[in-house]
Amino acid sequence: MLGTAALVRPALWLTIPAVRGAAYAMWTAPGLRERYPAYLSAMHLLIRASVPLMEAAAESCRHLPPGDASAGPLAEYFGAHIPEERGHDQWLLEDLAVLGVPEPDALPGTAVREDIAAMAGTQYYWVRHGHPACLLGYIAVLEGCPPQPRLVDRLPALTGLPVSAFRTLAWHADLDPRHHRELDRLFEVLPLRAVVAAAVARNAAWTAARAAVLLRRLAGEDGTARR
Repeated sequence: MLGTAALVRPALWLTIPAVRGAAYAMWTAPGLRERYPAYLSAMHLLIRASVPLMEAAAESCRHLPPGDASAGPLAEYFGAHIPEERGHDQWLLEDLAVLGVPEPDALPGTAVREDIAAMAGTQYYWVRHGHPACLLGYIAVLEGCPPQPRLVDRLPALTGLPVSAFRTLAWHADLDPRHHRELDRLFEVLPLRAVVAAAVARNAAWTAARAAVLLRRLAGEDGTARR
């Protein structure tokens, strides 16, 4: 029987390149200086759901059947990861304040807001009506494509914006690779039934596809980023 890692890793290998390509478009398309506040605002809308989602998943672990051996390791993972993610939405608000954005939630257009609602909202369904492990596929994508430190170092010069407006990006460039390695090690040992591991893999692939759409929209490739 295939283990969790054997099912999830191929899903990530096949779909993460599309996310990285969309991220490249977002960072390299003309108008980055003007686009960056909308990007930060979109990330705030997305990341403020991270801790509530993990709290919902941790709660769902307590309601798994007694014979589900994944309940303990999952609850331990979420319990350790929640404090590490808490407050990241506030970091983004502080970066936006540096840029003089008074109402960041109003900055992303309707299409971007709908993309984010779809990405985060779907996770609540899978956590509550599927299995809390499904959230791991979502986390694997969000933490699997961090900005490269070299890019973050260059952004102030490329945009003319203050270095202090890129603190959250710099923190995630440092933190996310470690978090992704921790999650990959969990996939190695997490005792999931094959049907649940397959659901994690499908959620990872679905999340990657939606993340690529979101990033390309922010890049302005469809002209709807600010609508």
